[in-house]
Amino acid sequence: MKMVASVRVQKLVRRYKLAIATALAILLIQGLVVWSFSNLEEEDQGEGRQKKAQLLQNGEGSKDLDSSAGRRGSLSRKHGRWKSRPDNPGVLVAKVVRAVTGKHKPGRRFPVYLDSSSQRNLTELRGDAQLAVFQHGDTGSVEGAPQPTENNFTPKCEIAGKDALSALARASSKQCQQEIANVVCLHQAGNLMPRSVPRQCQLSGKVSPIIQWDESRMLHASVSKPVRIAYMLVVHGRAIRQLKRFIKAVYHQQHFFYIHVDKRSTYLHREVVELAQHYPNIRVTPWRMVTIWGGASLLKMYLRSMKDLLEMADWAWDYFINLSATDYPTRTNEELVTFLSKHRDKNFLKSHGRDNARFIKKQGLDRLFHECDSHMWRLGERQIPEGIVVDGGSDWFALTRSFVEYVVYTNDRLVSQLRQFYTYTLLPAESFFHTVLENSHACETLVDNNLRVTNWNRKLGCKCQYKHIVDWCGCSPNDFKPQDFLRLQQISRPTFFARKFESTINQEVLEILDSHLYGNYPPNTPALKAYWESVYDRVDGLSGLSDVTLTVYTSFSRLGLRKVTSAQAQKEEKLCRFEPQGFPSSVHLYFYDDHFQGYLVTQEVQNPASQQVESLEMWVMPRGTLKLAGRSRQANRLQNLEVGTEWDPKERIFRNFGGLIGPFDEPVAMQKWARGPNLTATVVWIDPTYVIATSYDIAVDTEAEFTQYKPPLNRPLRPDDGKWLHAGPPRNEYMEQNFQGLAGILSLPRLDETGRASHRHTQLIGKALENWTDSSIGSFWSVAALCVASPSSCSTLELCSKTSWSSLSPDPKSELGAIKPDGRLR
Repeated sequence: MKMVASVRVQKLVRRYKLAIATALAILLIQGLVVWSFSNLEEEDQGEGRQKKAQLLQNGEGSKDLDSSAGRRGSLSRKHGRWKSRPDNPGVLVAKVVRAVTGKHKPGRRFPVYLDSSSQRNLTELRGDAQLAVFQHGDTGSVEGAPQPTENNFTPKCEIAGKDALSALARASSKQCQQEIANVVCLHQAGNLMPRSVPRQCQLSGKVSPIIQWDESRMLHASVSKPVRIAYMLVVHGRAIRQLKRFIKAVYHQQHFFYIHVDKRSTYLHREVVELAQHYPNIRVTPWRMVTIWGGASLLKMYLRSMKDLLEMADWAWDYFINLSATDYPTRTNEELVTFLSKHRDKNFLKSHGRDNARFIKKQGLDRLFHECDSHMWRLGERQIPEGIVVDGGSDWFALTRSFVEYVVYTNDRLVSQLRQFYTYTLLPAESFFHTVLENSHACETLVDNNLRVTNWNRKLGCKCQYKHIVDWCGCSPNDFKPQDFLRLQQISRPTFFARKFESTINQEVLEILDSHLYGNYPPNTPALKAYWESVYDRVDGLSGLSDVTLTVYTSFSRLGLRKVTSAQAQKEEKLCRFEPQGFPSSVHLYFYDDHFQGYLVTQEVQNPASQQVESLEMWVMPRGTLKLAGRSRQANRLQNLEVGTEWDPKERIFRNFGGLIGPFDEPVAMQKWARGPNLTATVVWIDPTYVIATSYDIAVDTEAEFTQYKPPLNRPLRPDDGKWLHAGPPRNEYMEQNFQGLAGILSLPRLDETGRASHRHTQLIGKALENWTDSSIGSFWSVAALCVASPSSCSTLELCSKTSWSSLSPDPKSELGAIKPDGRLR
């Protein structure tokens, strides 16, 4: 028996050696990243501890309604649970990596490799001398930019700063490493940043007149020459219907709309290009960039777009206003035009409202950053140029054409040197235009108002959620919901737009706001509570899908075809039997009344009897799987429990709406609570073969609404679907600790019985594997309905355009249509 077991182990190792090696490599990389970030944060620890102490003294730390940050590690030692309160599950891995890499000192230096060509990047910068020109890869990944090369990384100076060394260790490409090294070398030589910048403003201090909103005067004001606006729309993702709804609300034929679609959003770009063909005053940038949050590429994109707009001779605009698809108007076009026409010489930018020294430190303006590999790398400290006032705040603004011309075309040292400074700045669009304006000859035109209402909730929005793309802790506003509507009705402030809105989070507030501005849609208008969003389109190719999603989508398709076949089997309806043609052609998320309703999968099929190729859409709905084994006063607090990925701590939802999890994902367990007495909940993770992966306690405060924790499980996870042929983690150990002692307490089946069944499933192939996969997925999902895109040989199938749920059904709120006599679409 021992020999047989040994042979089986050897076979399993040979069969799954790639998966095991991949899992180990991922764990090692995660450990290195955690170690690098821990080094990166060491210099900020003093300030961080002081802030934490202040929070606890004020009682804020214990009253966070989302107790995920403060409670997820408050675990006792019984049952082998965690004892400490780690802020990051990877802290144990970090300690191990530090021990192994003890010789990897922060003060280590890369050797010097100098060549004659490097001297042209090291020219002296003194007095009025020109700034050194640094030729590097396009920070915004403009199409046609140099691609990463395979050249060996060659530092051209001795690099010693720990931030720079950390960035070099974490950068994934040689191109990015070389760029980082070149920037650091120029900075160390004093040839990168301007030391002083001339101030042209003759006024001392910040001059910003307070402009109030007087509705009665605005409604009766007459405008002899109304301003025309160039709207710069910066969009990404796949939410084309929300973008169309926004354009429909803000559109007027007297204004101009210039749209930049992120280079990664190919589906959205196709849709926007098609949309623009129907309106002469809507255009799409012929170039595209990758604009990451906080990146230097965002400012570069704005400056290039401004230049484009100035060079469009047929677009005579007066104001530049930037917007996104998550914005929405709060006042009408007529009110906005009247207001801007009255103050046509003013530039509207919102300042931070703090003292400058604190703003500079919080914003990281005294740090050097560089963007490459779609990441903003922190490279060390720098000095703010002398002679100017640095200001900033919101990166949403309304600028006059004359100021835009000045920024784009001037040769002033003020602008050229500030451009150089902000090329290596975090969140540059939040400060560049403020600083240029306040130090320019036009400083008296500044108004401290960006004409917007932003839904800030710092307790939820400042959870360092962008650390995977920026070496800094950033904040993001929350989505508006109906309870926030009073904030949208600013009485005294001149505000005309609000953000953020997301239809996948809450569409009701958009309907309230839209009705408030333009009146209700006619009775019986369809789809007012429905929302669809594409997650896959065949034109994008299968490469954008993970193995998990591709497996599930094809299984959904088979389940749908099985349903239509079985429904007609008794009638012997041969014209209702279909065979799938390839993979699904599209998949949409479907929401109704702000609740996720499932996936809509479109599949091309062929009828064997008629040989006709048709397109079916299937609505696959999740089954409710939460079952409470018992009730008690404390257990009654539990409202919901979910396991998923892509947890959003700001909106407190899983962005992976369907909860599709694969063997190499990092799942999170979330619990939603009602108010009640304090309690301690024990969470036990059990895999499909009843191996106890981990167990921990969560302290739930009286006011806690959500708790969540991501345990650092070993991977691959053992799936409940045989398509992913993984036998679980090595030796069935999800963590270093063994929790199997809980099996008796929980009355779980014996491991040898479930293990044999799991092993049999890994041997399935072909049709047997598909059947078992569909059976497994069918226990969590059901086919709610089917429809056909065009008249079908199967007469019992309903046309998709006649349904209320199909992605092909009418959606008037997101359909643009013809321009009305008043110049509007809505």
